[in-house]
Amino acid sequence: MLVGVVGPSGAGKDTLMGLARARLDGDARFVFVQRAITRPAEAGGEDHRAMSAPDFAAAQDNGGFALWWRAHGLSYGIPRAIEDDLAAGRVVVANLSRGVLAEAAGRYRLRVLVITAPLDVLAARLAARGREDAADIAARLAREASLPDGLDVATVMNDATRDEGAARVVAALIRAAEDARRS
Repeated sequence: MLVGVVGPSGAGKDTLMGLARARLDGDARFVFVQRAITRPAEAGGEDHRAMSAPDFAAAQDNGGFALWWRAHGLSYGIPRAIEDDLAAGRVVVANLSRGVLAEAAGRYRLRVLVITAPLDVLAARLAARGREDAADIAARLAREASLPDGLDVATVMNDATRDEGAARVVAALIRAAEDARRS
């Protein structure tokens, strides 16, 4: 099963996924995907495979990505190697864009894991980053974040401690592994 992680900015996706990855380290049922991004490795944010735009385009043309998309002026790719893990019965966990969920659902057994938080928590986290002013934060939070119809969706509310949020993510991933095994 492919578990596509999505959620609004400030929800704590990267933090909770990092903690869940550490907690599930050594559990062969799970594979956490490192995305390829046309962003320098030292740019911060998630741990990713940094690629130049020409190298990304070449990998894309050569079928190196199972899924790929553009957002915020960058290209993002999920390596084709996930298909080997899926064929081996593993749960593959990947940070995805909402824009590729329908494609992913059409090609793979997909469960969408939405990591979110209450609006006031999101606003406070975004303000603490210091990247946007209050008007930009309000506009970001006002954007509708819909999902395509008919998807298998699980939601984790990240409104407590990091440890509790990570425990919720781990529980959701274990449920995905159990559901995948049953079918």
